Amino acid sequence: MADEALFLLLHNEMVSGVYKSAEQGEVENGRCITKLENMGFRVGQGLIERFTKDTARFKDELDIMKFICKDFWTTVFKKQIDNLRTNHQGIYVLQDNKFRLLTQLSAGKQYLEHASKANFR
Repeated sequence: MADEALFLLLHNEMVSGVYKSAEQGEVENGRCITKLENMGFRVGQGLIERFTKDTARFKDELDIMKFICKDFWTTVFKKQIDNLRTNHQGIYVLQDNKFRLLTQLSAGKQYLEHASKANFR
C-alpha cells in the first residue's frame, strides 16, 4: 500500500513538474506531452526488459499481448486488464476501467481546463 502511494505521488509530481516548466516559458505545451511520453516509454521498456529476461521468446503478437495483460499489468498495477480487443489487423486495445493514474483526474473538475488544451494521439 505504501509503495502504491509513493508511486502515485511521484507520478503526480513528475507530470506537475513538466507542466510547470511549460507555464514558466521553458518549453511549449506540445513538447511537455512529448517529454512525458518519452519518459513513460523508457520506464515501460525498462520494466518489460526486466520482467522478460528469464522467459522464453514469444511466438507471436497474441502471446505478447497475453503477457502484458496478465503478467505485466498484474505486477505493475495489481490487477489484470479488464478487456483486450483487436480489429484483427494488428491493432490491439487494452481497456482498464479503473486505471489508477487517471481515476483521480477524472473524479474532479479542476483538470478540465488542461484536458481541453491537451493534444492526445
